[in-house]
Amino acid sequence: MEYDFDTVEEEDSPYPEVRASVSNLDDPEMPTLTLRMWVIGLVLCIVAASMNVFFNFRSPAPSVIPLVLLLLSYPIGKLAAYSLPIVTYSIPFPKRLGGPWELSLNPGPWNIKEHVLVYIMSNGALETVALNAIVVGEYYYNIRLGFWFNLTLILATQLTGFGLAGLCRRLLVYPASMVWPNNLVACTLLNTLHAEDDDMSGGITRYRFFMIAGAGAFAFFFLPGFLFTSLSVFSWICWIKPNNVVINQMFGVVSGMGMSVITFDWTQITWVGSPLMMPWWAEVHVAIGFVLFFWIVTPVLYYTNVWNLSYFPMAASIPFDRFGNDYDVSRVLTSDSRFNLTAYQNYSPLYLPATYAMTYCLALALFTCVIVHTGLYHGRSLWCGIKRLKIEPDDIHAKLMNHYPEVPDWWYLAVFVVFFCMAIVSVEVWHTNVPVWALGLALVLPIVYVVPSGFIFAMSGQPITLNLPAQILPGLLLPGNPLANMVFKSYSVQTLNEALNFTQDLKLGHYIKVPPRATFLVQAVSTTIAAFVQVSVKTWMFANIEDICKSDQKSSLTCPHNQVFFTASAVWGLIGPARQFGKSSIYHPQLYALIIGAVLPVPFYLWQRRFPKTRLKFINIPVILNGVQWIPPAVGINYSSWLFVGFIFQYLIRRRNFAWWSKFNYVTSAALDCGTTLCLMVIFFTLQFPKGGISLNWWGNNVYENTADFRRTPFRQVPPGGLDL
Repeated sequence: MEYDFDTVEEEDSPYPEVRASVSNLDDPEMPTLTLRMWVIGLVLCIVAASMNVFFNFRSPAPSVIPLVLLLLSYPIGKLAAYSLPIVTYSIPFPKRLGGPWELSLNPGPWNIKEHVLVYIMSNGALETVALNAIVVGEYYYNIRLGFWFNLTLILATQLTGFGLAGLCRRLLVYPASMVWPNNLVACTLLNTLHAEDDDMSGGITRYRFFMIAGAGAFAFFFLPGFLFTSLSVFSWICWIKPNNVVINQMFGVVSGMGMSVITFDWTQITWVGSPLMMPWWAEVHVAIGFVLFFWIVTPVLYYTNVWNLSYFPMAASIPFDRFGNDYDVSRVLTSDSRFNLTAYQNYSPLYLPATYAMTYCLALALFTCVIVHTGLYHGRSLWCGIKRLKIEPDDIHAKLMNHYPEVPDWWYLAVFVVFFCMAIVSVEVWHTNVPVWALGLALVLPIVYVVPSGFIFAMSGQPITLNLPAQILPGLLLPGNPLANMVFKSYSVQTLNEALNFTQDLKLGHYIKVPPRATFLVQAVSTTIAAFVQVSVKTWMFANIEDICKSDQKSSLTCPHNQVFFTASAVWGLIGPARQFGKSSIYHPQLYALIIGAVLPVPFYLWQRRFPKTRLKFINIPVILNGVQWIPPAVGINYSSWLFVGFIFQYLIRRRNFAWWSKFNYVTSAALDCGTTLCLMVIFFTLQFPKGGISLNWWGNNVYENTADFRRTPFRQVPPGGLDL
């Protein structure tokens, strides 16, 4: 995005995207922390947290995204404003503490600032990395430390990042160049919903459109979700040639590259996020990365049998042994869940499927690429931020926010320290064999990466994760200890994820002109309550749902994210990077990706410095490398269908009918999410869960099961006696 502060004629943002989505006006008298806001926000937060934990264990895995709750909370807030009595209560409190306090049941019309605080609460309801670590420890390693360990670990991983986010405001929130495109979607919906109260222009309103589209999505999902499930796994080319391995691997949906493109299941399309939300330029970057690395490079490596890849399925979320079977971790574990070298040598090395091997190559390249890219493109901004110098003047939004008291840095610092101490308590009281120094090192990674990742997230809408370095370091320093590896990864990755998510919320509050202290309080309370809900729902599910996390679970609760987490814990925590990627390993050449990643941004940077008008200046290498981060557990169809739908809405419709796109695009996405999610819950709790459930056994529900794609048939058969050790 280009800008020129000198050419802006009116007091507004220098970015056209922001000007189109965010109001440059503010009403400082508008109430925010109202009782109805707390009640509506917390109820929706609890419901969303419960549903997202449930969906976390499903394949494909939808989610209750905050935009759905933004739309649902609007009529609820309007109803509260219409029906609650206009009564104010005085609560006696000492004057030195701000008393007496006044509590109003109905302070007036449901306003945009209350609404955005409800939306910010819903962001605390997203699933957590620590929950996956807990499930893997219990299910795969039989390490059960109880409810309170689960709770303290999740609280620590969530709220340490909250403290870190607040300390980065000067770099990632205040500058106008930190756009945060995902926030523009929320701002557009918020401003249009509240503007429509006075809009008499006619035509269908956004909210009516949302209700119609949501009802249609609800009714339609009964087809791919229950009645005709082959519409979800729509590998129609594989049905024609069910035993042709190459065709099934290229066009398959379960274990193939998804070149068939089409699926009628919205949960498949949105596995990697809604294609109606991400900017088109970022989707193009994702398309480049996906086509290049997974439709071209991966098949070449696979069919030439590099790293023995063709003896295993092309796409899978689990590792394999030398006999072509799923890797049996129990055979290389001691009685205290540590690595048994002798048993490992007698059993088998760990082999990766092709997509997993490619993902590790890209993750290694991204590890160094992000640092170099940030230094080249944002080095001056970073240095000036450290010195607390402004590199660009305040825009209108920053000027309006100066009217409100800022949150003192020591508040965020106190949260940061308190919840780091809680992390220490969780690993020491429950004897996890994770040393305190390892937790400190786990915290260094997000501290180093939060600003580089924040720059990329704020400009592209794509978050950068720490999955790989957060597994390599504990794998080297604490070898043979999978629990320590998972705790280290959870703390490091989730701290960065939450820091970025909370920073995004701070920018949203900045755009809507919410007092910073109100945003702080809402974020802290909702995240704490969501942690209790997440642990409770997970505990209930594993106590009451039959065959959960098994591949043939009748409600598709196969735990795909946990399978990926388990594979990573086995590769990095149990066997260790020194053994898996050492000089004697077939995977050792992947380490050269670290060097390649560091070099890649340099020629693009030098070229655009030499030729400022070149189109290459729009190329963002970290976004290309990071865009395919969801593989695995995502597979080819999740990306190909996502890109196809994104092309229709973000390119064709946006170019040819911008008026319709600007009014209904984001509403369409939220309506499809909401209708599909509600239908999925109805199917599970009424048709599949009670008394053994109902199943429909007919061609439309099992044709895809009779294919090499579904059977995950490899290109080559493992020779008798297994691969050579």
